[in-house]
Amino acid sequence: MNKKMMLTLTVIMLVSVFLSFYSLPYYIQKPGSAFALDDIVEVADGTDSEGDFSLMTVSQVQANVFAYAWAYFSEYQEIFPVEQVRNPHESEDEYSIRQLYLMDNSAAQAIEVAFREAGAEFEYIYNGIYILNVFPGMPAEDILEAGDRITQVDDLELESSEQFIDYVSEKEAGDTVTILYERDGEERADDITLETFPENNNQVGMGISLVDDIELETDPTVNIDSGGIGGPSAGLMYALEIYDQLVEEDLTSGKMVAGTGTISSEGVVGRIGGIEQKVVAADRQGIEIFFAPDDELPEDVLSENPDIQTNYEAAVQTAESIGTDMEIVPVSEFEDALEYLNSL
Repeated sequence: MNKKMMLTLTVIMLVSVFLSFYSLPYYIQKPGSAFALDDIVEVADGTDSEGDFSLMTVSQVQANVFAYAWAYFSEYQEIFPVEQVRNPHESEDEYSIRQLYLMDNSAAQAIEVAFREAGAEFEYIYNGIYILNVFPGMPAEDILEAGDRITQVDDLELESSEQFIDYVSEKEAGDTVTILYERDGEERADDITLETFPENNNQVGMGISLVDDIELETDPTVNIDSGGIGGPSAGLMYALEIYDQLVEEDLTSGKMVAGTGTISSEGVVGRIGGIEQKVVAADRQGIEIFFAPDDELPEDVLSENPDIQTNYEAAVQTAESIGTDMEIVPVSEFEDALEYLNSL
């Protein structure tokens, strides 16, 4: 091999390495995996079933040049600009923390739905304010982090995020507040001087987005180890698995059952993203029954995008296109899923 050819190959190799590590401002979503929930959810002294309930995931990665090109020509991979996935000013770490919070919140609502249906006991415990984002250039930037929990401001022990917002909104720019917060199990205290927001000079704050951190105390106890899986879309399947372990009968009837959908504390099943990828992944892993949200689309959304499909419609179309024998079942509420399972 002559020197010119060696130089050419070296340049090609270096360019390929650079392109593989250079991140584009896009995310790629593709079919993920099915995770059996009896490995993730444990109800104390719960019953076993012959079949399995599984949650479905979508694999999401930030695109490089090669991944973008592959996804562009792949039927069941979706490309999304970063701004359609992450909130403004939200870092990758903050996005991951928000997704984990959404999963925990979804699990709490699933527990409430399942326990209420089974007639088991539960109560809510308030843990403080959970920080989702810290805005750059604001006073909290060098003090607080996403995932911190604020339990007290000055002498006020917090009982809700609304209480915290009301307290801070009465302050003026330049006022200092003392906050008590937790990080990694350690209690900390810091003073923060409030400022006006760049986008709104009439609003004073420290520069955080927040939610209430609430957990459920149950009898029997429930342990959920999601292993870092994020997002709210496992709510329905969590509720089914928990309820199945609480009652004597085998809801699965020995079947491999999967699905997706958020769940509210009232048992309403909501729309999720990536339904097509989840159907493909479920078929690849031998799922027999797949629950899909039968969501109602608002009129303004339909008028702006007349071709948009409900989750159920998209799931049925995908199932037909891949030729699967998997049964696609529409669900609007938790009761719909129970009714179907009890009919098996």
